[in-house]
Amino acid sequence: MGNRVSKVVTRTGDDGSTGLADGRRLPKHATRIEAVGEVDELNSQIGLLLTEPLTESVKALLLEIQNDLFDPGGELALPDHCQVGESHIQGLDWAIGRINAELPPLKEFVLPGGNRAAALAHVCRTVCRRAERRVTELAASEAISPRLIQYLNRLSDLLFVLARHLNRSAGNPEPLWRGPKPA
Repeated sequence: MGNRVSKVVTRTGDDGSTGLADGRRLPKHATRIEAVGEVDELNSQIGLLLTEPLTESVKALLLEIQNDLFDPGGELALPDHCQVGESHIQGLDWAIGRINAELPPLKEFVLPGGNRAAALAHVCRTVCRRAERRVTELAASEAISPRLIQYLNRLSDLLFVLARHLNRSAGNPEPLWRGPKPA
């Protein structure tokens, strides 16, 4: 494989713009660039979660997700090019089903927390939801593949059940919402 990046400092962004994969330049605050940044931040947060002591199966799942996140990022960086396919969604559905089958049914809302790994999975989930909001904002003004939105929605679901799994695997009770305070 050849070099993908030959130099890091290009100075082309010094004017407040950044380049898309098709060569067009957009302001760094453009919704599309914000969406790319949110997906990138999600990938970084998953990388942080991967520094925790995790089972090999959870590590493998998270590494696969990190690699797969380059597809939504690429799709956002190259308008009119679809990279997120049905197999991406099916893979997330399969993982959700596998993990969820081991968890007790929810009777209350879960608070983010428990052990550190579960708390980090919740942070990943909220960053994923932010990325999803940014992509749906972009979809209001530009054509976006519905699979991209579906992928982010499903990934946030997976990160939620993963957080529950991480608490349960560590023997931690899930922190649950105690309900509304009396008026």
